Amino acid sequence: MKVVTFGEIMMRLNPEGYQMFYQAEKFEASYAGGEANVAVSLANYGIDSSFVTKLPDNPLGECARNAVRHFGVDTKDIVWGGKRLGLYFVEKGASQRPSRVVYDRADSSIATAKREDFDWAKIFDGAEWFHFTGITPALGGELPQICLDALEYCRANNITVSCDLNYRGKLWTKQEAGRVMAELVPYVDVLIANEADAADVFGIVGEGSDVESGKLNKEGYVSVAEQLVERFGVKKVAITLRTSLSAFDNLWAGMLYDAATKNACFSTEYKVHIVDRVGGGDSFGGGLIYALIAGKDTQGAIDFAVAASCLKHSIEHDFNLVKVKDVEALAAGNGTGRVQR
Repeated sequence: MKVVTFGEIMMRLNPEGYQMFYQAEKFEASYAGGEANVAVSLANYGIDSSFVTKLPDNPLGECARNAVRHFGVDTKDIVWGGKRLGLYFVEKGASQRPSRVVYDRADSSIATAKREDFDWAKIFDGAEWFHFTGITPALGGELPQICLDALEYCRANNITVSCDLNYRGKLWTKQEAGRVMAELVPYVDVLIANEADAADVFGIVGEGSDVESGKLNKEGYVSVAEQLVERFGVKKVAITLRTSLSAFDNLWAGMLYDAATKNACFSTEYKVHIVDRVGGGDSFGGGLIYALIAGKDTQGAIDFAVAASCLKHSIEHDFNLVKVKDVEALAAGNGTGRVQR
C-alpha cells in the first residue's frame, strides 16, 4: 500500500546535549517535520511512503530531501521553488526545566506554495492512504485550500485519510484553527490528537482531566472521541495520553476509539525516560497508520502505536528509526532494555 504525506520539512538546530540557547556555541543540524517524520516511520516499517512538500531549489532544500530519501521515502513529487527552507531551534529540557522550541519559518517555500503547484491526480496515483497534520494549513497562505483540494480528491477516489490535529499556538489562534480544521476534518477517516488538541481546536474537553497538572481521566477521553465522531463523522479517533513527571520522565499511553463498534481500547502505560521527545507524536501516528494497514484490531493497533512512540523517545532527533520487530517486541512486554545478542 502506498501512503502519501504532505507538509513542511525544516532544518532543526539544537545546542549540544542539554545546553540552553544562551550557552550554545555551536548547533547540531538535522531535518524534520510532522508529515516527513511519519513518512520515515512508515518506510522503516516497509510501507511504500511518499513525502510531498515544496522546497527551495538550493543545497539546503536538497539536504532536506536527502534526509527522508535516505530512509527509502519517495520524494519524486516534491515541488521546487520559493525563497527558503524553514528553521526551528530546539532547547532540550532537563529535570524541571521544560524544552523550548523557537520557529523561523516565515515565507518558507511551502508556506508560499500555490494551488497549481500540486497535481493531486499524479501525486495520488496508486495511493490508498493520505496523511497530513494541522500544522500544514496553519502555515497560512493558500495551504488551507491546498489541503482541501487534496482531501476532496481523496474523498472522490476512496483514499483513506488520517490527520493529526497538532495544534501550534505560535502559528495560529484557537479561533482560526477551529474554523479551518472544521472544514477539513469532515474528510478525515482517522483523527489523531493529544489531550490538549481537541480542547484547543474544538473546545472539547475530557471531563476530570487537567493537562497542566498531568492529571488524566482516561474515561473522559472516550467522551472526547464520541463527540468528535458525532460532530465530524470520523471513523476512528486516537488520543495520546501523556503525564509529565519532569522533562526527563513521562508516563505515556494512548486510546483508540472505533466508531463502528463504539469500542475504546487503552494501551499499556509506559514510564518513559526521555532522550528526545520531539517527534514523539509523529511516531505514534506512523505506528498507528502501519498497524491499521497491517489489519490489526483496535487493541492491537493502539498497542503498536504507543509502543512505537515509546521507543522513539529514546532516539535523538525527530525520526523514529525502529523496525516492526522492535515495536512488536515491546508491545508484547519485552521492555527491559537488556542488550540484544
